[in-house]
Amino acid sequence: MGNIIEAQKKTVAKVEDKINELQRTGGINLPPGYSASNALKSAWLVLQEVQTKDKRPALESVTQHSVANALLSMVVQGLNPDKKQCYFIAYGSKLVCMRSYHGTMALAKRVDPKIDDIIAEVVWEGDEFEAEIKNGRKHIVKHVQTMDSIDSKKPKGAYCIIIRGGEVYRTEIMTWNQIKAAWSKSQVKPVTDKGNIKQGTTHDEFMGEMIKRTVINRACKPIINSSSDEYLRQTIEESERQATVAEVEEKRAEEPTDFVDVSPEPEPEPEPEPEPEPEKSQEPDTTTENVEEHDPFDGEEPNW
Repeated sequence: MGNIIEAQKKTVAKVEDKINELQRTGGINLPPGYSASNALKSAWLVLQEVQTKDKRPALESVTQHSVANALLSMVVQGLNPDKKQCYFIAYGSKLVCMRSYHGTMALAKRVDPKIDDIIAEVVWEGDEFEAEIKNGRKHIVKHVQTMDSIDSKKPKGAYCIIIRGGEVYRTEIMTWNQIKAAWSKSQVKPVTDKGNIKQGTTHDEFMGEMIKRTVINRACKPIINSSSDEYLRQTIEESERQATVAEVEEKRAEEPTDFVDVSPEPEPEPEPEPEPEPEKSQEPDTTTENVEEHDPFDGEEPNW
């Protein structure tokens, strides 16, 4: 165990060296005041607490290759786990850095420094809500909540307002059905076929936060995608791709692989005449051959 942890710790140091090299050569632009070293130190402390689905320490289960990519993605996006801007998830043998909605808002402000604030609210059953469209732009006219409506646990929708230069720059409104449609595309599948939220899932236990995350991501995506930093855009796209691939691979690994042969047994052949029986040819048994397992990441370098 100690050797594995020490190896992963060296991976963090290698990532920091790579970041320093990219900064020296102008290959990476970090936000003003952002300390990659501090963020990596915070990430290392957080990683020691991350567990797999079967409650094993993630650092003992994931590859160094995936750890390096997750940490690099975190730094390139200017995220810090201490500020709850990102978190780490272990999917099988892969570690993935997931951006929280706090991180999405920070990234949008980094791409467009003129953004003053990003506000998101959930509309619950019983709320008084009214919106209108003026000159092709959506505007929230009225939203009144009560303690009873907030406690109803029955969402009707959500909205996100982006303030830029002291004025409403963008408003995104999503209905509850649109939010569930977005969730249903996740490999986690938190929505049942009947449109209910599965109990015990993150989307069920932290419904309000997950709703805000969805509407904030939709509102900020066009801003983030407009970034002129090509390295940043590529890193975000690669991070999202790796998260999807990791989810799919873990789900496949959890699917049962033992199949029962229910095909009818062949009918016995008629007994031969009492003549000398020919020697039966025996095909080599290949069902018990040992197959050497191969780590697909063994020998590969991180996506630098």
